[in-house]
Amino acid sequence: MRYALIGCGRISTNHIKAAIANQLELVAVCDIIPEHMEAVLEKHEKKEDRTIARYTDYRKMIAEIKPELVSIATESGLHGQIALDCIQHGIHVIIEKPMAMSLAEADRIIQLSEEYHVKVSACHQNRFNIAVQEMRKALETGRFGRISHGSIHVRWNRNRDYYTQAPWRGTWEQDGGALMNQCIHGIDLLRWMLGDEIESVYGATRQQFHSYLEAEDVGMAVVKFKNGVIATIEGTTNVYPQNLEETLYLFGENGTVKLGGKSTNNIEVWNFAGETEEDYKNKSLKEATSNVYGNGHTSLFADVVCAIREDREPYVDAHAGRRALELVLAVYKSQKTGEVVEFPLKEFGSADMKGEFGEEKIKEF
Repeated sequence: MRYALIGCGRISTNHIKAAIANQLELVAVCDIIPEHMEAVLEKHEKKEDRTIARYTDYRKMIAEIKPELVSIATESGLHGQIALDCIQHGIHVIIEKPMAMSLAEADRIIQLSEEYHVKVSACHQNRFNIAVQEMRKALETGRFGRISHGSIHVRWNRNRDYYTQAPWRGTWEQDGGALMNQCIHGIDLLRWMLGDEIESVYGATRQQFHSYLEAEDVGMAVVKFKNGVIATIEGTTNVYPQNLEETLYLFGENGTVKLGGKSTNNIEVWNFAGETEEDYKNKSLKEATSNVYGNGHTSLFADVVCAIREDREPYVDAHAGRRALELVLAVYKSQKTGEVVEFPLKEFGSADMKGEFGEEKIKEF
């Protein structure tokens, strides 16, 4: 399968690694900064491979190369338009989180993917973590019994050096804040585990330590699901001095599970009524990862390739990406209005938050 990568920044090495592991034919890479392309190819010993075309214009790339599958790993604010352009060329797409910056753009992606009969996957790779899959299996087989509540805590650090690497970071139009960028994976898992259908959200965000940005560095919310379950969200980039944890809790009448580690990759608590031998193994399950992005990209790519070949929807499809985006935007809207936000959320985007923490900021590093 002919594959191309658009965007060669921080996360791109995970995409190249996943493409190679799945034996895709890497035909092109694209970035507006040529050095970024060479750097990521060098990491995977592909720099000297001149059969891999280099482009600084993705539109020219998709028109000339005509790949079957593209992954989009640019700044978040460009995800939506690039995806739409690829879809209209009949190209299947993997979109890094968030899949778009507004619900209108996400809806357009879903609409066009159906019209052009292409597969779209939102890159929420943590769903493929071994620990997450074990939690999901226990949930689907009814081992928790009735669910009481759940929570996600993303307690990370992002300092000034992180933001100086790319001027789009922390802006409302191109990135959003801690909830949209760093915490959306955990938010996706929380919504997915607790039934997807939400009744309302009440949230608050603040900009505590990153006054040179436009967006928030901490956010909290209470989520009410239609099935009666309640949940909390805590996301921040203010933890000193480095990333602390990403933890997901589920509490049921017959079970309690806490997933932890840097990216919900370990099982830290696993307690169920009627414990089995497998339960004892799960109590110490730890999945080694080289960074906070985990190992899920390779599995996600494998699933998308199978979805294309089998003409089915990907395990993490565009609707899943939209649901995660909707929940983040609902917290933002609640902060903006000071009110509970009822679902479904309509016609809201990250750019609607401009000026929330004062006048628009121009980063002066």
